Amino acid sequence: MKFRLISVLGALVTGWASAATPSDLEAQSKALERATNAVVGVQTLAVPDARSNNTLGRARQGSGVVIASDGLVLTIGYLILEAEQVQIVQGNGRNLPARVVGYDLATGFGLLQPLAPLSIAPAPLGSSRGVTSDDSLLVVSGEPSAQLSAARMVSRRAFAGYWEYRIDDALFTSPPRTDHSGAALFNPRGELVGIGSLVVNNALGSEGPMLPGNMFVPIDLLTPILTELRTKGASSASRRAWLGINGVEQGGQVRVARVSDDSPAEAAGVRVGDRITAIDGAPVATLDALWTKLWSGAAERDVSLEIVRGEQRQMLTVRTVDRNRQLKRATGI
Repeated sequence: MKFRLISVLGALVTGWASAATPSDLEAQSKALERATNAVVGVQTLAVPDARSNNTLGRARQGSGVVIASDGLVLTIGYLILEAEQVQIVQGNGRNLPARVVGYDLATGFGLLQPLAPLSIAPAPLGSSRGVTSDDSLLVVSGEPSAQLSAARMVSRRAFAGYWEYRIDDALFTSPPRTDHSGAALFNPRGELVGIGSLVVNNALGSEGPMLPGNMFVPIDLLTPILTELRTKGASSASRRAWLGINGVEQGGQVRVARVSDDSPAEAAGVRVGDRITAIDGAPVATLDALWTKLWSGAAERDVSLEIVRGEQRQMLTVRTVDRNRQLKRATGI
């Protein structure tokens, strides 16, 4: 594996910097090798009654990146959401237990602290703002598969997810990787610029041709909240209203694709197939508009939803809740 890693990195470095001097290439290769060595596997088991088990399953597997000298691991939040057990998987076949330090609803990041020393040099944090269109990048996943490949950034834009999620400046790369959950996105200097979240069919966006790829959460969203996330477990922006629906955009309309059990939406009578046309009097044609308006007020409040069900227009009042308070936690946490 070590030989293969060095060979692949050497090929990538040569492709990225064909005009560089031998000393430049050597320094770049070492930086990328250090970066890839900082990527670990993450295996979790959620609490048995976790709400997220319905969509994510109870056993989850992905990747994370060591970002601090004390072994702090950055990963994608849904891997550790409502986790009861967490294991860090290293390349030497050694598994270490870890505890959840933070889960941030606003960005989707998760933080883990191994319960024993990792002895892994951290990957330096770069700037996702410095990544430009068509930049060549490196995608690395952790054990047990530990795969790496070149990727190209094809677009960047705000991203609104169906599960009540939205971020600015998401990075979209191609070709796609199926082992994307928590995978690391590095620039040619070996700096971490993103954490893998999704496989998407439209990496170029709705205006471009269909191009499969991945969406990465930009590292610049982490920098201003890292201290808060380490000390409080979440950023202040994560205190936000939750409806408990999955939404989809269809032809300039927003429809309800799923209603979570025991959620505010279910209690208010929202049904799968309902078309949401307005929230608190503001017209809705996109998920971006729906989530942005939902989070513009207090986390726990009455929200007015205008829906169309069949041919009938209705007004429903939903008493939203703070999503963080609904998450299940392991006993004693």
